[in-house]
Amino acid sequence: MRLIQLSGPDGRRVAQVEEPRLRLLESCRSVYDLASECLNSGVSLAAEIERRNSHELVDYDAVHAGNSHWRICPSADVPSEPARCLVSGTGLTHKASAKNRDAMHANRDAMHPAAQAVTDSTRMYQSGVDGGKPAPGEAGIAPEWFYKGCGTVLRGHNEPLTVPEFADDGGEEPEVAGVYLIDAEGAPRRIGFTAGNEFSDHVLERKNYLYLAASKLRTCAIGPELVIDGDFDLVPGEV
Repeated sequence: MRLIQLSGPDGRRVAQVEEPRLRLLESCRSVYDLASECLNSGVSLAAEIERRNSHELVDYDAVHAGNSHWRICPSADVPSEPARCLVSGTGLTHKASAKNRDAMHANRDAMHPAAQAVTDSTRMYQSGVDGGKPAPGEAGIAPEWFYKGCGTVLRGHNEPLTVPEFADDGGEEPEVAGVYLIDAEGAPRRIGFTAGNEFSDHVLERKNYLYLAASKLRTCAIGPELVIDGDFDLVPGEV
């Protein structure tokens, strides 16, 4: 089941994807509002979506191509209060990222005879392999974490990503983004997954791996669709 957020003549709407059309949901302005209401009422998201399905249909191809009065918004946000939307990510969670970081260590330490045989980045990656999926009741290993900004940095399909004048680079980086809502007890409740373009400054990051956080303070895109019933253990995709 896939959702998409739209902006049109009468404001924001949420629609369910039914190729080749989009079916608008009744009385639904955002995924955030929909998920919040479901959380408060105890109704499943899928059941509420089915209940709100309307007879209003929109041509998906026209919207996707930008040939419609409807515009695709980021697949998840907090439109009423963007500051409450936290955009963040994790690094060193797959082998390629660990190898790239190791290469940065190697370049930096080449002139130092006492350079470590095993780098801090390798240790962090290996700790995630060993303890990243803890058994129930056990604490896991936190991955490297970075902050990108609040909801104002999010962009949707067909919207430009901005390279600031002080940046060295604007680099695309495909990701799978998890969308979560924090409940009243402070627990994260997953709504679904969406494709992401984690736009960042790779030239700055390559200068020194400690610049990772600074390289991430850029706009980024998610969407166009939010998958709400995907398998957490297997999220395939092609780039």
